[in-house]
Amino acid sequence: MRTVPEKFIPQNYMQCAVSVMDNISDPNITFDADGISNYFYDYNRFASQFTAESKQKQLEENILKIKHSGKNKKYDCIIGLSGGVDSSYLAYLAKQYELRPLIVHFDYGWNTDLAISNIESITKKLDYELFTYVIDWEVIRDLQKSYYKASVVDLDVPADHTIFGSIFKIADKMGIKHILNGSNYQTEYIMPKAWNYLKTDLVNIRRIQKKFGERPFKGVPTNSVIDQIYYRMRGITNVPLLYYVDYNNANVVELLKRELNWKDYEGKHFENIFTRFYQGYVLPNKFGIDKRKAHLSNLIFSGQMSKAEALHELEKPTYDSRLQQEDKEYVAKKLGFSAEEFEEVLSLPNVSHQAYGTDEGVRRRIYSIASIVLPPKYRKAVKEKVLRVKDE
Repeated sequence: MRTVPEKFIPQNYMQCAVSVMDNISDPNITFDADGISNYFYDYNRFASQFTAESKQKQLEENILKIKHSGKNKKYDCIIGLSGGVDSSYLAYLAKQYELRPLIVHFDYGWNTDLAISNIESITKKLDYELFTYVIDWEVIRDLQKSYYKASVVDLDVPADHTIFGSIFKIADKMGIKHILNGSNYQTEYIMPKAWNYLKTDLVNIRRIQKKFGERPFKGVPTNSVIDQIYYRMRGITNVPLLYYVDYNNANVVELLKRELNWKDYEGKHFENIFTRFYQGYVLPNKFGIDKRKAHLSNLIFSGQMSKAEALHELEKPTYDSRLQQEDKEYVAKKLGFSAEEFEEVLSLPNVSHQAYGTDEGVRRRIYSIASIVLPPKYRKAVKEKVLRVKDE
């Protein structure tokens, strides 16, 4: 079963010989003489640095560093808990390593009942105090509505930007130096550049909001490149703890069910109604993108799934068609679109984020200053972080 309309399938269709990545809506994919895509090599190149020994060493070093920085404080780290697999497992591991995290759930109006239930079960089982941070609904609603009107690919930017900005602000206010990051390379390293956009480009956000919004983008914490530099200077760092453990998705899910009475969702990141509709309906139908291909290919590359199993998963719809229709009506109404307006917006020609302006100028100015004040040995790292350019 194809989950994207036929119009997106190119005449020279190709699928990776190893994974389920293909050239549908991915202008940057390449294949070698054996039909293997660049993503296979990208993943292996990155994963090769994480040997069993190096992961154990980095895990131990980070645990010690976190505990030391949090000495004589109520909390030694902070975790943003969505109720999804990754953040739930991160909360579980923090308990096993005897860390003292501040558990924060960011509520911006789109939680599923199941997510709320999972969060309550996790915090109760692990004996964590839960702090719920409510993001200004009117600000986030208007910004999300603007992104639909802008017809850009990454509708998750508004929420991700404000959530990350909020967690850094909370950490700074409470003197917490380490934010535990729920990302992991074993299940989510590869993702085509054309399928999402930078979450930190505040210029792009403000330009889109100025053009389509009903109110200015202000009143919520931001997470621009300048914000990141500020918090880094304040000694606040992201710790990708899940990079340093053996992460098998099926085993993690079973552990969460067994130990925390956690209930599974129908898809990755489906603990959130907005994201469920966006990834399960908007991306396939409007952009020809089925993000499951990247998620499943990560599992193939990390040895957690066969290609045959991945292809079988892709034969299924992204999620139940009746629920898709319910979500469509719910999202439209909650954002303030009539049914007709929402259909019109979803039918607009796709527009690149860059068409609205980017923060490239800001980043280049920062890099120019850094090149002057920093020793040469740091310039490559700054170039990659600030300009997002890697030297060959």
